[in-house]
Order: sequence, then structure tokens, then C-alpha cells
Amino acid sequence: MIEQMGLFLTAFVANTLSALSGGGAGLLQFPILLFLGLNFTTALATHKIASVALGVGASIRHFRSTKFDRNNVIHLLMFGLPGVIVGAYLVLEIPERIATFSLGFLTLGLAVYSWRQPKFGTQLIHKEFNLRQRLIGGSIVFIIGVMNGSLTSGTGLFMTIWLVRHYGFDYKLAVAYTMIIVGLAWNGTGALTLALQTYVAWDWLPALILGSVLGGFLGAHYSIKGGNHLIKRCFEFITASLGTSLLLKAYYL
Repeated sequence: MIEQMGLFLTAFVANTLSALSGGGAGLLQFPILLFLGLNFTTALATHKIASVALGVGASIRHFRSTKFDRNNVIHLLMFGLPGVIVGAYLVLEIPERIATFSLGFLTLGLAVYSWRQPKFGTQLIHKEFNLRQRLIGGSIVFIIGVMNGSLTSGTGLFMTIWLVRHYGFDYKLAVAYTMIIVGLAWNGTGALTLALQTYVAWDWLPALILGSVLGGFLGAHYSIKGGNHLIKRCFEFITASLGTSLLLKAYYL
């Protein structure tokens, strides 16, 4: 019972912050699963399945207040889902230290990039894209999808900032899309692919899923109510914390 309560609280806190900032649930949730004794691939598969519940909880809230463009959703799924599948099959081949260091360095860079631009992501910019611009955007989405399938945390943050930087979204809209696309569709695909390859700690999932759904809903609620400036500050805090944590982890591996 104590273990289940610990899993629930971990998932609740991690996914509340993730739904509020646009990613980073694995900053707390994934290391806890490793600490409790799961090996890397089992912890990753279990974490991915629980993260789908984050998408469910956040989606329930976002669908009530956000209007999604069908073409944008199709575009992001079309380029991202193949990347997720590729990444899920590559996860066993990537040296953990190199992957962890690279992800930490890039994630810390996201915090610095957003922090140095005070107005970044605070306004919605309507853009018209030609074929070349859509292919460029989709190619990066594919790469983020590969990262989502193969790495433990942070890819939602990359999606959030790419939606702001390339597609002109503000933080509020970008987080809504990230929760739907990454939290629900991508994580669902990655979870299924990993579950077919490795063992999943099924008896841990009820507490993780309940915490993820409730945390996802609460985080989405406050992201909608708090607006772009709150999301921007949370995004910068999560990316700085996650990036630093991953660099330290890579150093001690």
C-alpha cells in the first residue's frame, strides 16, 4: 500500500507539472521507477504506458476550451508517428550515457533559448506555409518522434518549443497540441511498441495511471487559466531542471 501511494503521488506531481509546462513527466517519474528496482527498458515501457494517461487527463480538459485545427493534427501525426515507432525499436541500441548527455545538453538549451527571449511564445502568430516549410517542420517533428520513442523524458518539451518557434503557436496553444499529439497519440504508439518488446510492470500501473490522469487534468486546467506567462515560466523551470538532472546523471553513469 505504501509503495502504491508513493507511485500515485509521484505520477500526480510529475504529470501536473508536465501538463502545465508541455512535457517533462519523466524528470521525476522515470527515475523513481528505476529506484524501485525496474530495469531500464521495463521502466521505460511502464512509464510510457502511464504517460498515455497524462494525455487522457489533459485532453479531457483541453478539448473543452481549445479549438484544434484538423490539418495541423494530421500533419503532426503523419510525420511524428513513424518517428516514434523507429525510436522505440532503436532504444535498445543507443548507448545510455551518450543519449542521456545529449538530451540533457539540448534540454538545458531550451531553457536558455526561451529565457533570453522575453516575448517568445506569449503571442499567437498566424503563418501561411508553403510545401518546403511544411516539409522542414515535419522533418523536425519526425526527429522529435524518434526521440519520443527512444528516450525517457523531455520530448514533449521539444515539441512545445518547436510548435512555438516554427508554427507560430503561443505557449498555451502549443501545450494543448503537445498533450494531445505527444501525450496521447505518440506515447500510446510508443507504449504499444515497447510493450511488445519487453516486460511491463503491470501491477504498478493502476496507481501510476490514476495519478497521471488526475495530474494531467489539473495541470491542463492551470495552464488554461494561467495563460502564456505562467506556462513560459514553468517551461523554463522544467527544462532547466531536467537538463541539469540529465547532465549529472550522464556524468555519473
